[in-house]
Amino acid sequence: MKPQQFIIALIAVAFAFAPQLLKTSTAASAGQDSQEGKYAAKLVSPQAGDVVYPGQKVRIVWEALLPKLPVDPSVCEAEIWLSLDGGKSFTFIITPIQFDLNNKIFSFDWTVQNMPTAAAVLDIRFGCEQFFPETRSVQIASPFVIGQSATH
Repeated sequence: MKPQQFIIALIAVAFAFAPQLLKTSTAASAGQDSQEGKYAAKLVSPQAGDVVYPGQKVRIVWEALLPKLPVDPSVCEAEIWLSLDGGKSFTFIITPIQFDLNNKIFSFDWTVQNMPTAAAVLDIRFGCEQFFPETRSVQIASPFVIGQSATH
C-alpha cells in the first residue's frame, strides 16, 4: 500500500469512529434544554480534589440536561456509580433510590463507605425503560479522594 493510500485509509477510519467517541465524552454544560434527545450531567459537588472520609455524609449535587421524552420524567431513573480507579471501572452503585426527575438540579446524600482511594470518580447515569436507554455521564473532570478511616 502506498503512503498516500495508507493516510487516506487512516483518515477514513478516524472519521468512522469520531461519532462514537463524541457520544461517550463528559458533559460540558447541563444548563440548557435538550433539542436533540441527549443526556448529560455536570457534577457540582463534590468538587475536583475534595477529600471525604468514611462515615461522613456528603451531599452529591449535579445539574442535568435531560432529553425531551414522550413520557413524564418521573417514570425514569438516575443512578450514581462510583469508580475507585479514576474512572476505568465502575463497580459500586451508591444510590438506592429513584430521583424526582422533574428538576434540573439534583442531589443525593451519601454516607461515604470505607473504600480509601486517591482517584474516586462518579458516573451519573440516566435511563427511561423503553423510551431512553441508560446513558452514562462520567465525571472524569471531578476526581476526589476518599481518605483513610479515623479508626485505622
